[in-house]
Amino acid sequence: MPTEADVIEALRPVEDPELHRSIVDLGMVRGVAIDGEVVAVQIALTVAGCPLRNEIQNRVSSAVEALPGVARTDLDFTVMTDDERAAIRQMLHGDPASTAGSQAAHGHAEGRAIPFADPASTTRVLLIASGKGGVGKSSLTANMGIALAQRGHKVAVVDADVWGFSIPRMLGVDHPPVVIDEMLVPPEVHGVRCISMGFFVEEDQPVIWRGPMLHKALEQFLTDVFWDDPDYLLIDLPPGTGDIALSLSQFLPRAEVYVVTTPQAAAQRVAQRVAFMAEKVNLQVRGVIENMSWFTGDDGKRYDLFGSGGGAALAEHIEAPLIGQVPLVQALREGSDSGRPIMAVDPGCEASQAIAAIAEHIDVELAPTRRYNPGLKLLG
Repeated sequence: MPTEADVIEALRPVEDPELHRSIVDLGMVRGVAIDGEVVAVQIALTVAGCPLRNEIQNRVSSAVEALPGVARTDLDFTVMTDDERAAIRQMLHGDPASTAGSQAAHGHAEGRAIPFADPASTTRVLLIASGKGGVGKSSLTANMGIALAQRGHKVAVVDADVWGFSIPRMLGVDHPPVVIDEMLVPPEVHGVRCISMGFFVEEDQPVIWRGPMLHKALEQFLTDVFWDDPDYLLIDLPPGTGDIALSLSQFLPRAEVYVVTTPQAAAQRVAQRVAFMAEKVNLQVRGVIENMSWFTGDDGKRYDLFGSGGGAALAEHIEAPLIGQVPLVQALREGSDSGRPIMAVDPGCEASQAIAAIAEHIDVELAPTRRYNPGLKLLG
């Protein structure tokens, strides 16, 4: 029969599905009792009403019942105290600077640095931009995130289109972020974590904010969210060249800009303004993505419903590569509307293959050739 130590070791590889850390190391395993072939385990959830409780239960039961001599696992759940949640937050996210008194401050303005701005950060930040709305920027962002996750990367998405937030719906997110001692743990689906203004306002309510409020909200998305050092952080920008784009250029000076356009000349001319804005704030446009490039009919022929050549003309004009063309496919639009993104449900589709090729191009061809290493120092 297994011992209590055997059960603990069997549970050590089991991770909390949101925090991606061992439930043993997080202090979630509170007790083990063995009675013949039945093992009773008490698990402390980080918050009451944990949306992934069933997933934790399945993982714990599978790990324990894999031990020889165990026929059944009886699980009992409790909830962590405020002090225990504070300890979890400190372990995972560190302590921001303290304000006067005993209250801990949160957010970059009160002392917490933006991790992705650190030269030592290995996260590649991709700003997905467009000159105008309606070119499919958000659906491409969601599906590109999934494509990068399918290549084995840790991926996160910030829905910075605070007026037209849509990323959670497009990804099929079914629960809001979990709050652990004021640290936001973003939901994850298809290997992609995301945060959005859509989690904080009603679906049909307008966001009527001026620049400073938008600036602060973005700051908190980058500092108060537990991103867990992703390989890629994709940021879905609002169309145009407004306050949010300027704020992010200040927050993330090493970000890469990718401009989405359609083939038509009018869209191309508007999109070039985004590229010129990036140049003025010292951000590099790494590539152009053309969406709705053609429609393949039942007869197998390609039809240029929105013209042709806009992406190539834009790329030439701003001296950046055209890294991909995505065809107009009805399933891509339907998947975005229904929360069943095409990269997840139909990776063999014509549009999915085009998006996968774009992700590969970004991941391989456009990979940075130099990395900052804080361990290397010049001797004076």
